[in-house]
Amino acid sequence: MTQQDNFIVSARKYRPATFDTVVGQSHITTTLKNALKNNQLAQAFLFCGPRGVGKTTCARILAKTINCLTPTPDFEACGVCESCQAFQKNSSLNIYELDAASNNSVEDIRNLVDQVRFPPTQLNDQKKAKKVYIIDEVHMLSNAAFNAFLKTLEEPPEYVVFILATTEKHKIIPTILSRSQIFDFKRIEVKDISQHLAKIAEKEQLSAEPAALDLIARKADGGLRDALSLFDLISTFSAEGKITYQTVIENLHILDEDYYFRMTEALLNEDLTNALLIFNDIIRQGFDGHLFVVGLAAHFRNLLVCQNPATIQLLDVSETLKPRFEEQAQQISLSFLVSGLSILNDCDLNYKNSKNAQLLVELTLMKLANLEAAFQLNVTPIVEDTKKKNLN
Repeated sequence: MTQQDNFIVSARKYRPATFDTVVGQSHITTTLKNALKNNQLAQAFLFCGPRGVGKTTCARILAKTINCLTPTPDFEACGVCESCQAFQKNSSLNIYELDAASNNSVEDIRNLVDQVRFPPTQLNDQKKAKKVYIIDEVHMLSNAAFNAFLKTLEEPPEYVVFILATTEKHKIIPTILSRSQIFDFKRIEVKDISQHLAKIAEKEQLSAEPAALDLIARKADGGLRDALSLFDLISTFSAEGKITYQTVIENLHILDEDYYFRMTEALLNEDLTNALLIFNDIIRQGFDGHLFVVGLAAHFRNLLVCQNPATIQLLDVSETLKPRFEEQAQQISLSFLVSGLSILNDCDLNYKNSKNAQLLVELTLMKLANLEAAFQLNVTPIVEDTKKKNLN
């Protein structure tokens, strides 16, 4: 068998098997473990949040732990008992998964309700088994299916636990929400994703630059599954098992932060020629002008939060770039950043409706390059008026 035949994507290979290995959702896992410890399990859970943040993973871990024969002192599934082994082999008789995206009719829900009536299978030494139903993408159920499900969800048998998962909580009818214990999953922070990727890189015997992993984590926009998919893509193209910052930029077609530093420096120096040449270089490389405008606005925002020690914690960049942001923030005035953000925001709003988008961006750069001169023009008349009043 070839190496390609044995390949398993990282999202599956390194999928968390216990609450402690779930990334960035400690507020959820701690609550679930306490519920197991105090024997206060709800009859229905609703896991909400963006895609790829661990909703289905936590649902499976909870289902496995509920039926574990020998849970650990920390109330984690042991992973070795008969129930855990059956779950890991997808042969558990007490844990069911239903994809509501493709099973969303009234008939599908009626079949589920019929199954609920039968008690769970008791394994050896199992005191009280439970039947756990994991319904993914539950917002895809039709209104009729929701209504058919209501009575069972409200008063299920004591041996049944429902775990519902959705990315669109607002589509769930209020009567379902009122009958469920709701857990809101958050987007995973860049540093948590980056640290997780570093651990995987070490296990895979890959050499990865921290800046490269931070860039992958930021590109994933809070979704660990997306980050792992990007990680697999980059590791496939990386030569000699090395994941570098440059490799990530080239393969994911990301505009290097260095362009924004150079552009800001040119605008501060009122060097319009250099600013236009940098923008032209960006366009020639195939980057969208709108992407550049949004990126420059984000760069200005990061410089703005660096102006005050109290807000520097809001700086959402890699550790390697922080010193560079702090250095440039000292060279730029608050008025320049605020006015510049306003100009860039106007460009962002008008970009899609512009007949000549490139000219719109170039005009924006002209305004930014002359901001300091505009400030001087506004200050001069005030100074002169003050002098005249003093003479009189």
